[in-house]
Amino acid sequence: MLRQIRTTTIIAGVAFAGLALAGLAATAQAATALRVQLPADIRSIDPGVNRDHNTDGVVLHMVEGLVAYGEDAAPKPLLAEKVAISEDGKTYSFTLRQGVKFHNGAEMTAADVVWSWNRYMTPKTDWRCLSEFDGRGLVKVESVTAQDPRTVVFQLDKPSALFLTSLARTDCAMTGILHKDSVKADGSFDKPIGTGPFKLAEWKRGEFIRLERFADYAALQGKIDGLGGAKRPLVDEVRFVVIPDSATAKAALVSGDIDVVPDVANADVAELKSEPKVKLSVVSHMGLVGLIIQTRDPVMANVKLRRAIATAIDKKELVDAVTDGLGKPNGSIVPTLSAYHSKAQEQDVTYDVAAAKKLIAESGYKGEKIVMMANKRYPQSFNAAVVAQQMLQSAGLNVEIEVLEWATQLDRYNKGSYQIQAFPYSGRMDPSLSFESMTGPKDKQPRKLWDNPEIQALLDKSMIVADKGERQAIFDELHKRFLADMPMAMLYNGIAGGAVGKHVSGYVSSLTSLPRLWEVSLAP
Repeated sequence: MLRQIRTTTIIAGVAFAGLALAGLAATAQAATALRVQLPADIRSIDPGVNRDHNTDGVVLHMVEGLVAYGEDAAPKPLLAEKVAISEDGKTYSFTLRQGVKFHNGAEMTAADVVWSWNRYMTPKTDWRCLSEFDGRGLVKVESVTAQDPRTVVFQLDKPSALFLTSLARTDCAMTGILHKDSVKADGSFDKPIGTGPFKLAEWKRGEFIRLERFADYAALQGKIDGLGGAKRPLVDEVRFVVIPDSATAKAALVSGDIDVVPDVANADVAELKSEPKVKLSVVSHMGLVGLIIQTRDPVMANVKLRRAIATAIDKKELVDAVTDGLGKPNGSIVPTLSAYHSKAQEQDVTYDVAAAKKLIAESGYKGEKIVMMANKRYPQSFNAAVVAQQMLQSAGLNVEIEVLEWATQLDRYNKGSYQIQAFPYSGRMDPSLSFESMTGPKDKQPRKLWDNPEIQALLDKSMIVADKGERQAIFDELHKRFLADMPMAMLYNGIAGGAVGKHVSGYVSSLTSLPRLWEVSLAP
């Protein structure tokens, strides 16, 4: 028996096009050329291969996958019209949308999905996400077959609640479907012939990438939903300009030489609020910022002391200070944007200095020095350490900050050699992955924060069961236990801020921090 998952929302990627700053004037000749800052050149145009954050953004404007992340970070059909999952959770049947064309005019069929998958799974392709699906990760895809021109069937070795989430990952290029002419006769990659709203026109290394509007793009109805939903290309071309210096990019935006700066620092957001020529789009994203605590440290092993630390921090005041009023506190590992951020996830330790002092006394703390590590590579994390130190000292804790280079701090994190660290986690799109990043046996993985067999069993179950209600109950229980054990004082989710010229309409920052240039237009 098959369970049907139907949705009208879809996700795609993000594309960048860059042009050397000296050549910006040339873009003015194209009335509908959207000029977007790119802080560094892309690494390649091969989806999910030799990639970084910039590369993902460019490529994902050209290619799309069967599913993609919605605004709530849940995977939803994109090139698939619907997905049916067998009762045992091991068979996924994708029904493809009709009328979807590649950039070369060919219509997409199930055979293209199979060809693309086989190419990704060939080790010489060097696909970023090969290990997620070949048995080394959570699941092994045993076979992918075209049942008919519109139906593709994936057979897994075991059920996995994270299979669709993994397919949609942006660092996997959404497992983008390509036409076979994307590779040359000798098998080497040529260029991405995908189904996205824009197609590759020109890449001048170190200067710019130019994408052209795909006139035959099969657009969905409705509104933008995460990296999917409505994705019409409303400009003739997108030019991503390589401008490494943020101050130069900001000046180019104000002067009108650039139309979009996708990633703006919090301090610059505050400054640009008063700039009449600029509009801002600021959203929360899936990253986590908090104080991680080494539960095996002789001092920090006391749970009452760890709870005292969380109780002594005025999260609203701290988050307002470090995000310039843009962020909101979140005491849960489940990000506020997640479809699984329920009312139960809103529960948090109450700020109460008197209660914190009582817990400190009950813990037997004798004024021992507590070292909190921080770095200046991530200013918000460092500033969180400074504000937290003041609050903890006010409660009677002898906290000192040790400022390290990021590489050194990361090494200490990986070895578990610290008492407290102000630490940023990159975003995970599923709560199982957020909890997995910090849960596990410390003897085997010293970087893990939460070493508890009962918790591990709950986490393992959350990665298997597909029922949303059952998964929600697991995540709510994990959050309750997390607050009781307090291996980390979770503070807030990261902030993604973008800035555009006043003449730009429709641009909205995304939860992935990648720019979305579909449904964006320029005033005449």
